[in-house]
Amino acid sequence: MFNLDLGGAGKYCDGLSRRSFLKLGAAGLAAMGLPFAAGATQQAGSRNTSVILIWLDGGPGHMDMYDMKPNAPTEYAGIWRPIRTRVPGFDITEMYPKQARITNLFSVVRSLHHDTGDHFAGGHRMLTTKNMGVSGVNNMQRFPSIGAIVHREVGARRRGMPGYVGVPHSSSIGLTPGYFGGHMLGAHHNPFDTGGDPSSPNFTVQNLNLAAGLTPERLEDRRTLNNHFDRMLRELDQSGTARAMDRYSQEAFDFITGPAAREAFNMNREDPRLRDRYGRHSWGQSTLLARRLVEAGSTFVGVHLGGWDHHWDLQPSYERLLPIVDSLVYGLFTDLQERGLLDQVLVMLGGEFSRTPRMNDGGNGGAPRSMGTPGRDHWGNAMFWLMGGGGVRGGTIVGSTDRLGERPHSRPITPCNIHSTIYNVLGIDPRIQLLDPSGRPVNVLDDPTPIHELL
Repeated sequence: MFNLDLGGAGKYCDGLSRRSFLKLGAAGLAAMGLPFAAGATQQAGSRNTSVILIWLDGGPGHMDMYDMKPNAPTEYAGIWRPIRTRVPGFDITEMYPKQARITNLFSVVRSLHHDTGDHFAGGHRMLTTKNMGVSGVNNMQRFPSIGAIVHREVGARRRGMPGYVGVPHSSSIGLTPGYFGGHMLGAHHNPFDTGGDPSSPNFTVQNLNLAAGLTPERLEDRRTLNNHFDRMLRELDQSGTARAMDRYSQEAFDFITGPAAREAFNMNREDPRLRDRYGRHSWGQSTLLARRLVEAGSTFVGVHLGGWDHHWDLQPSYERLLPIVDSLVYGLFTDLQERGLLDQVLVMLGGEFSRTPRMNDGGNGGAPRSMGTPGRDHWGNAMFWLMGGGGVRGGTIVGSTDRLGERPHSRPITPCNIHSTIYNVLGIDPRIQLLDPSGRPVNVLDDPTPIHELL
């Protein structure tokens, strides 16, 4: 059975109520974690915009991608040279020739920082903006992710679609859903993970299938019974959460019985030439699927691209990974532009932190190169964040780092400023508050100031 939390007195350790649960009669849905917004307010997100976050899990290096330092000493400047792009002064790595042709479509923040080199602390700060003592020693999520908050405020943009999706899964530093989760908002604000490999010829989303022997007609009968229980519960509990369950159960029902999501997940509908543009691999096709989802009505889609923790052997790894990222970023922006969707979809690219400006010797504490060729270690004092579409101004560099790329030189930007910009794009007031488990109002953002240069 699919459990819908109705709130109540006693709390689980994750803040969920022990008291009242509404059952949706669709066998097997408990494992789905369907993200349908019980308390969503479409007025809050009145702009018909969506977000695609391409999450580079592990920490992508700013010095080797979007903030090159060719005049720095060799151990800082790194392996690759910058190239000129379509926008004068907007130089990026030579490993990104396709993106160099479209820098007018996106902008890059070069002065982002949160000042921690801990994977878990960095991930929590980037996805929730909050410190709250999270670290590798204490890595439990302490605050809802921006995706979960957006889902609560807006829900899906179109009926029958999940509002918050992870492709192929939502994970931060090996934790699922990790800091992408709903936390105190409830598990129904966790992202719906597609699973599988979107580049596979037989890609399917298993959770879209009804349990064996359960037809839409039989499900409708169970739904009628649940409506009866609903009315009984509302006589006992007149809370706003209980009243909102009508919408919650309706959205879940539409999702599993309607055609919208099934059509969006059908990758075979795409032109093979377009699929080639994104790249015929899991990362490229996951990004293409994200475009299909926001076009169909999802509001916040995360694309997980893991494997960016390069303490050694950075060169061979980046020579393999950077061309893949180049193709999918180029494919996504040009696809959105050609479809007339670029102003409706905000695209972002980044990870939990960056890498040390100074390259190491590949020894990881041992003899030089004993682990491999040189790499870069953890660094949160200077990072990049790419943003484009959704009304965000393209062709802009925000801020700068010092001559060695170690920390912001001008216009320091924090995760709060990034999140505030996202909320502005979505039409959500960045000054919103949530109630913590004790009932105390908490600001979602400690600093609700957006990046004005991009709006």
